[in-house]
Amino acid sequence: MTSPRTPPRLPRYDDDHAPERVRERRELVERALGLALPHAGGAPVPTATARGKIENQIGYAQLPLGLAGPLLVDTSAGVRDVYVPLATTEGALVASYSRGMRLLRAAGPARARVVKDGLSQHPVLVYDTLESAQRALALVAGMRARFDALVAGITKHGKLLAVEPDLLGARLVLRLVFATGDAIGINMAAHAAELCSAELARASGARERYVHGQDVEKRSNARALVEGRGRSVVCEARIPRAALAELARVEPEQILACWRTYAAGYAQLGTHNWTVQAANGLAAIFIACGQDAAYLTESATGWLDFEVLAGDLVARVHLPSLLVGTVGGGTGQGTAAECLDVLGVRGDGGAVVFAELIAAAVLAGDLSLLAAFCAHEFVAAHERLGRNRPA
Repeated sequence: MTSPRTPPRLPRYDDDHAPERVRERRELVERALGLALPHAGGAPVPTATARGKIENQIGYAQLPLGLAGPLLVDTSAGVRDVYVPLATTEGALVASYSRGMRLLRAAGPARARVVKDGLSQHPVLVYDTLESAQRALALVAGMRARFDALVAGITKHGKLLAVEPDLLGARLVLRLVFATGDAIGINMAAHAAELCSAELARASGARERYVHGQDVEKRSNARALVEGRGRSVVCEARIPRAALAELARVEPEQILACWRTYAAGYAQLGTHNWTVQAANGLAAIFIACGQDAAYLTESATGWLDFEVLAGDLVARVHLPSLLVGTVGGGTGQGTAAECLDVLGVRGDGGAVVFAELIAAAVLAGDLSLLAAFCAHEFVAAHERLGRNRPA
């Protein structure tokens, strides 16, 4: 497998935020990637491009945009070596993720794969009795062809993958799973769920019907953790002991011991998010790349897994409900389009690789932060780089 050309490491300056230094760094990236990034440099986006995306518009919000990396990942489309755009106001975040990406590079490279792909919707139908709900359940299997036809009638890119009914008392939860192409696809899936649930309601005599009856949308939930929703991704890497010592001043056993303590705390909390700082990286990438930031609560669902193997640290992250797209929504113009271009994933065919790169970035950030906790460098790093830094 041929490795891609490694982008240059981004320079740091004494006066790192001076306009000329920011411009020099941006121009370096443009030359290295063969891209123009006018909107990242402040060029305005025509307000007409926001039509259908917002009401009562007064302009555009602004956040600092930085690049972490480069990040080396073995994806389903081959090895990628990319900068990762992060939009954030949290000092030390980009530096932390960049350090974690250097750790993953030592693994040569990390390996990420989408292991499941499907957007679920969960309309609920209500019946007068359990017996009526059971009769409706029995009807579902014979209606699959009709459901398929309803979905095909509203989309060229989406497809109904699975129909999984379940009883909830005298209610029937109709779990519908859709392929959505390179979009998140929620509008298509909601439309299809409306049509399919209405068809079942007519056939079964449901008393009531709710298209979002069991609403997992944009909230942490146990179904998403177990079943997955959107793109389920796993990233793994084997970090050499020497690299951990050189780059992070820790040993594999320290990371493992720290994680075990975190896991005990998470068990008591009852959280669905068993990562360390996935929400940090996901939020920054979502905002930079024009994703729907409200999906952060679902997307940060997941867990880490560590083991020490022949002296090295094997690290994995599993994000079962990563809801991202490279077409539609806010991906098509302005800084979002430029950031997706920096990653090389904008447009058709990009969503799976985008999800895999995100999972690798999450693993990098969690490794770096755990190492900072183990080496007791977390507070010092924020004092040096973060908001507490004197002007």
